Amino acid sequence: MSDSVTIDVYDMRAGEYAEVTASDAPDATLSAFMARLPDKARVLDLGCGPGASAGFMAQAGHDVEAWDASSGMVRLAQEKPGVQARQASFDDLAQVDPQSFDAVWANFSLLHAPRKAMPRHISEIARILKPGGLFHIAVKSGSGEKRDKIGRLYSFYTQDDITGLLLDAGLTPGEYQTGRDRGLDGSLSDWISVTAHA
Repeated sequence: MSDSVTIDVYDMRAGEYAEVTASDAPDATLSAFMARLPDKARVLDLGCGPGASAGFMAQAGHDVEAWDASSGMVRLAQEKPGVQARQASFDDLAQVDPQSFDAVWANFSLLHAPRKAMPRHISEIARILKPGGLFHIAVKSGSGEKRDKIGRLYSFYTQDDITGLLLDAGLTPGEYQTGRDRGLDGSLSDWISVTAHA
């Protein structure tokens, strides 16, 4: 995430976001993702937010590194037992050694990157995955870019858009999931998600 306004929003509202997204157990998407991980997998939670998903994966015995561009979110993620959280942006993927991770979880995070940067980010993710590694991505459905009511920058994608980006990076998409949820700004939005493999 490179948009300073978006980062500022998350810094100011990290606690509120944590409450909105709080859960006592992993949802069906995360559960299915974890079921496909090898034992003690090394996982990157890219854009980890308050660290809920990272915490569940750590509880399951995985080695979880959690990144977020928001210092407020990182502080919350660091409170999750077993989670190694640090402040980092999508651009920092370029500093990671090839084939470093068994999986990358990017749940509603890469949608804050400018559309023009997405091919580069996904190519870097493919590079840092081990052979057969997993990559989960969830984004909001649509086209173009715009800011929401509280100032966050969003890039929107169709299923065909995501499929093309994954294939171009050498990744094979699995089955898509769709849904509709209310976000931090109070708006209902359609979304799509998929787990691809290297």
